[in-house]
Amino acid sequence: MLHELESTVAEAAPMSTQLPIIYLARHGQTAWTITGQHTGRTDLPLTEAGERNAHRLGERLKGLTFDKVFTSPLLRAAQTCEFAGFDAVAEVDVDLVEWDYGEYEGLTTAEIRAGRPDWQLFRDGCPGGESPKKAAARADRVVSRVRAVQGDVLLFSSGHFIRVLAARWIGIQPPVSARSFSLSTASLSALGYENDLSRPVIRLWNDTHHVISNGSPAHGVPDRPGAK
Repeated sequence: MLHELESTVAEAAPMSTQLPIIYLARHGQTAWTITGQHTGRTDLPLTEAGERNAHRLGERLKGLTFDKVFTSPLLRAAQTCEFAGFDAVAEVDVDLVEWDYGEYEGLTTAEIRAGRPDWQLFRDGCPGGESPKKAAARADRVVSRVRAVQGDVLLFSSGHFIRVLAARWIGIQPPVSARSFSLSTASLSALGYENDLSRPVIRLWNDTHHVISNGSPAHGVPDRPGAK
């Protein structure tokens, strides 16, 4: 797995290099990530387990310094930022909100496909919500914003949007790639560069070594499909 190959990126102080690193923190568990319901703009809080793992994420990030910290305004991301210990320095970025699922808000993937068997979010988008093109445009704005920072950046956001952001960081279209980027709650990923600023790469993906699931480390066990 990529996070195992690049695990040294997420170690303590030596992580910060001359080339900037953009750390991506997915929010902790909510009630709908347990049930697998698509959670776009519905503003759910973290569960107790979500709060606990947000604290663990903060411990994972100890020893690092960030020139900028940005969080989605949605409660689940803002609480993850708070419990991880970064609320005092975080700036709210509305472009970091989760995909707008429109008519599919609150539904599971199985419920959606009962009426539309071939539906794929990253190809089709959501009726009454966002198209892949609109989600990618938001991601491109975030990419431009963080590339303007002369140093490491930490972002708190949601599962599907982080996957779109990673795809756009390396210059590929989300329908081709993002659906293959599995991402767990309270996970840590990192975007960066290889050798110079002209070569953006994914340095770390879906690291969950710090996450506790049922009393033991999760080690990359994914959430239920459709849970965001």
